[in-house]
Amino acid sequence: MATAVPGPTLGNSAYPTADGKPLAETDLHRKLMTALIDQLERWYAHDPLVYVTGNLLVFYVPGNKRRHVSPDVMVVRGVPRGDRLNYLIWEEGKGPDLVIELTSSSTRAEDTTRKFQLYRDTLKVQEYFLFDPFGDYLQPRLQGYRLSRGRYVAVRPVQGRLPSKVLGLHLERAGEMLRLYDPIRRHWLPTPQEELAQIRADVQRLQQEVEDLRRRLPQSGAATGGEPCS
Repeated sequence: MATAVPGPTLGNSAYPTADGKPLAETDLHRKLMTALIDQLERWYAHDPLVYVTGNLLVFYVPGNKRRHVSPDVMVVRGVPRGDRLNYLIWEEGKGPDLVIELTSSSTRAEDTTRKFQLYRDTLKVQEYFLFDPFGDYLQPRLQGYRLSRGRYVAVRPVQGRLPSKVLGLHLERAGEMLRLYDPIRRHWLPTPQEELAQIRADVQRLQQEVEDLRRRLPQSGAATGGEPCS
């Protein structure tokens, strides 16, 4: 994951930091959530004024500790990156610009009704995406909405992907996975596992190139009649 900017932990310890609910519905939901957060943190690694997080309590009514929501993934532009205990909208100055919920049959009603209305009417989230990895109920399994004049309007697919104006990326379903696609470079953002595999492959390639160079050096010296330097 991208390293957070050093500094004091933000948030307010007077407000809860957990709601007693599990981190994610299933192992797949958890893996998807952490992978998306990691990719988005790296996507914004050079911008200190973009905050990416997930499964963090977001409070939206000052003094009311019961009015909170915990998006699976959220992106807030214009606030400093850094670790937080929780997210208090009135202290941060704004709410999330984008939210992704990884839905399931048990969270269906909340994601499509209560949270849908809350993100649209109260938090004014510019883009709201829902992804159903198992295809339990949501058809299509990936859906997106963009705020327009106080209403959520469905995001139109582009070549099978849903473009996000907030991110400058496209969201795409790949089986049970949700991938982020860079339309400029025309490739998916690598997952942590893919990035690690690529690093290992690059190391092996460099090791092989060094070994090949070592094998050729003695032959080059013999061909030129050179003598080893003292």
